[in-house]
Amino acid sequence: MGSESLRRPDDDRSAAVDFRLARNAVLAEYRANKVMREDICDAHPELLRAAKAGVVTTEECPVCAEGDLVHVTYAFGPRLPARGRCVDSASEMRRLDRAGEELSCYIVEVCPECSWNHLVRRVPLGGRQRQP
Repeated sequence: MGSESLRRPDDDRSAAVDFRLARNAVLAEYRANKVMREDICDAHPELLRAAKAGVVTTEECPVCAEGDLVHVTYAFGPRLPARGRCVDSASEMRRLDRAGEELSCYIVEVCPECSWNHLVRRVPLGGRQRQP
């Protein structure tokens, strides 16, 4: 369930934001012993619970190398709960993208083994005028 499937040639909304550089900086500090593992492996219990229904990737955890990373997706915007809505399927993400309201979708990577978590990408959704 990637943001690539939502791109259209006529889409003039702001682009997705990728947070790989920030992720790499955190991991570099960890590998240089500037931050402790406990400081970066601190996933909230609700995020770990949501990871059970997330999308399992083939990428191994960059911290513990014991588990595959899981992507958990949350959507925020009008008419959604204040804490966001966990999006658990590509079809639900496409439905939210067709919504009239502008939404923000955040994809977080989580390691269920060591609790590593980091924001991967922010994707704008919705906000388009419906075609007659």
